[in-house]
Amino acid sequence: MHRANPCLTCGACCAFFRVSFYWGEADEAQGGTVPPDLVEEVDSFRSCMKGTNQKHPRCIALHGEIGQEVRCTIYDRRATTCREFGVTWDRGHIVFSAEDLERCTRARAAWGLPPLFGPAEDQPPTNTGNTPENGPQSIAS
Repeated sequence: MHRANPCLTCGACCAFFRVSFYWGEADEAQGGTVPPDLVEEVDSFRSCMKGTNQKHPRCIALHGEIGQEVRCTIYDRRATTCREFGVTWDRGHIVFSAEDLERCTRARAAWGLPPLFGPAEDQPPTNTGNTPENGPQSIAS
C-alpha cells in the first residue's frame, strides 16, 4: 500500500534530538557539505546543527510546523546523522530499522503525534523521559 511520506508532515525528530556529527562535515576544505553558518561546536571533534543543543531543541534547517507540514531547507546538504537516520521513504513505502523506528516513535510521542504503525500498545516503549521539556538526546553514536 502506498502512503504519503509521513516525514513531510512530522518533523518531530528534528525538534527532539541533538543533531551532532564530525566537525569536518561543515568544513568545505574537508569536503563538508553542511553550511557552516548553521552549525555550532559541541566539542573539539563534534559539531551540531544550531538549535538542537538546547533544552527545547529545533533544528535551524527545519521549516514548517511540526505535525503539519515540514521540510529540511538543506536536505541535499544535510549531515550524515540525518542521512543515516534509519526511518526513510523509498518509492512510496517507509523503510526503517527497529532502533530508529523506536527513536521516531519517542520523538513523535513527545510532540503528541501518534506512532507511525498500529495502536500505541503494539509499539516500542515511548516514555523514556526524553521530552522537549527535558532537553535533547543525541541521535549520533
